[in-house]
Amino acid sequence: MTTSTADKRAAFRALHESGCFVMPNPWDVGTAIALQSLGFKALATTSAGMAWSKGRPDNKVGRDEVLEHLRALAAAVDAPVNADFENAFAEDPAGVAVNVSMAVETGVAGLSVEDSTGDAQNPLYDFNLAVERVAAAREAIDLSGGGVLLTGRSEGFIAGRPDLEETLRRLVAYAEAGADCLYAPGVTTDSNIAEVVAAVAPRPVNVLTSGQSVAALTALGVRRISVGGSLARTAWGEFMRAAREIADDGSFAAFARGARGGELNRLFTAHQSER
Repeated sequence: MTTSTADKRAAFRALHESGCFVMPNPWDVGTAIALQSLGFKALATTSAGMAWSKGRPDNKVGRDEVLEHLRALAAAVDAPVNADFENAFAEDPAGVAVNVSMAVETGVAGLSVEDSTGDAQNPLYDFNLAVERVAAAREAIDLSGGGVLLTGRSEGFIAGRPDLEETLRRLVAYAEAGADCLYAPGVTTDSNIAEVVAAVAPRPVNVLTSGQSVAALTALGVRRISVGGSLARTAWGEFMRAAREIADDGSFAAFARGARGGELNRLFTAHQSER
C-alpha cells in the first residue's frame, strides 16, 4: 500500500522539527527506489542529475519536463520528495506562483525556489524582487492547502557572488517572506554554516555537504543535508572510467565492480510487489 501525499508531506515537515537528516538526490525512478531501500527518510531531486540523464547541461530542461519528472518520482516512492525547482522557471512573482502551483500538484512534499537568474553578468535577482518571488511561492503553496514545505535558496556562493553578509540578508528576508527552510549552496566552512544557522534560527537550514560528516554538520545546528548532483557525478565517473578502459585498453575488468543484475532485479521486484 502506498503512502498518501498528505502523509508524506506531514512526515517531511516532522523531519525538520529536530535533529538532522540526510536527503540524498536521485536522478530517476530507479535511483529513487534504491535510495529509499537503504532507509533514507526523504529524497530530493537534482536538476543537474536529471539534466545529465537527458544529455543536457544543468538548468537546460524545461518546466514541463521537470514537472513530469517530479510527478514520476513522487509516485514511485513512499519517502517524501523535495523538488529542486530551480528558479521556478519564471522571473516575475506571478509566474513563480503559477509554476509553484503546478509543482504542488505533482505530489512533492517540498520544493525550493532559487534567486539565481542564469545570467553571468547579473547572476542574482535584485533583492526586492527575490523576496517577492519567495512570497509569491509561499502564497501559491498556502492557496493549494497541501502543506508543501518551501525552501528559500540563495545562490550567491555558486553563482559568482560569494558574499556572506548579502547571503545572510537574503536568507533572513526569505524566512520573513514565508520560507520554511533556508539553503545557501556553496557555503562550506564551519564558521559560515554556523552563521547561517544562527541568522535564520529557529528555521531549519539545509547544507549541501562538501565532505563534512553528518555528526559534524549536526553539531553546527544543521537540520537537513543534501548532496546535489554528487551521487549522479559518482555514477557517471564510474561509467566513464569503465567505458574508457574498454575504449583504451580493450579491458572489461571494471564490470567486476558493478552491481549484480540479480540484486537489482530483486530490489525492483520487491518494490513492485509492495505497491
